[in-house]
Amino acid sequence: MNTPTIQKIKSLLVIGLLAASVLPALAQQKRTSPHETVSAVVDGDRVTVTYGRPYTKDPRSGTPRKIWGGLVPYGQPWRMGADEATTLITQQAIVFGDKTIPAGAYTLYMMPGETGASQLVFSTGLGGWGIPVDTKHDLTQVDLKKDALDQPVDQFTLSVGRNSGGGGLLKFSWENAQYSVAFTIKK
Repeated sequence: MNTPTIQKIKSLLVIGLLAASVLPALAQQKRTSPHETVSAVVDGDRVTVTYGRPYTKDPRSGTPRKIWGGLVPYGQPWRMGADEATTLITQQAIVFGDKTIPAGAYTLYMMPGETGASQLVFSTGLGGWGIPVDTKHDLTQVDLKKDALDQPVDQFTLSVGRNSGGGGLLKFSWENAQYSVAFTIKK
């Protein structure tokens, strides 16, 4: 090969490497909220949830937002957080009432109800940004218990822990409401 051909090949390789390193960064969407991973060992099983933690105030304007029935509309799927979809990982099968969730990774989202029960939905569709919610890969849904909070919560907060009655408890709070659901580990 002559020198100009070698130079062209080198130039094309450099351009290709630059494009390969820049394109993934351009493809990523910008996060608007801090993210957190919460985890607990319940009866020998580690249950982990990773989620975005939006604030009540709009991240662009700083204006307070109505959460339940506003930002989170009733009767429509809500991604339970911000940015990337909320992910639950369990090392063993877990049981919510009469519904068994096999060991593995799942996307969580919520179907909030203005009247009647709200549901926590487990989806096998992973890797989404969260909007729109992917409902095509739903595994199952479970009813949530709703409680009013004495003090408003400014930032969406999710926790996994031991339930005082045995097993575990998944709960999340925002604005003036807390939702929860108990679970056990399938033996």
